[in-house]
Amino acid sequence: MMAAKERKEHKNLDQLFFAFSVFFCGLLTRVSITAMRTINELCDIVRETAYAIHVYHGHGHFEKVYENALAHRLGKLGLHVRQQYPITVLDEDGTVIGEYIADMFVEQRLIVELKAVKALAPEHVAQLLGYLKSTRIEHGLLINFGSFKFEIKKYILTPSRTGTG
Repeated sequence: MMAAKERKEHKNLDQLFFAFSVFFCGLLTRVSITAMRTINELCDIVRETAYAIHVYHGHGHFEKVYENALAHRLGKLGLHVRQQYPITVLDEDGTVIGEYIADMFVEQRLIVELKAVKALAPEHVAQLLGYLKSTRIEHGLLINFGSFKFEIKKYILTPSRTGTG
């Protein structure tokens, strides 16, 4: 009788270990895949996915429709995507002075600002550059789904260009 009980406990431990191994390996795989991507590869994935959405859905929807579509498709690709994500805004000395809500924050290192307008305007660029500077995040994409022609612009703001050092 004791042997049967020990086998059952051993089987339960094996099942628990297997479940943990599957979870941990999946987590490890996700972490290693994410760590191996360069920012340029990440931008390419977002660009290609956004273009596919533009081709499929066309122009004419509200910005939120494109945001949801992009988040959905990037998530299916295994990327960590946060929509309407609060990002801390810092003053030049590092003091927290507020927060801004990013349309999308991808892999904790890429701000994606979406528009659904007839054409991108200088104020849209200024908005993204301001976000990059005040959050100290280097890379951002500005994507417009609202025109006939797909528009995407990549911006990189390095600390040496911000005047903060």
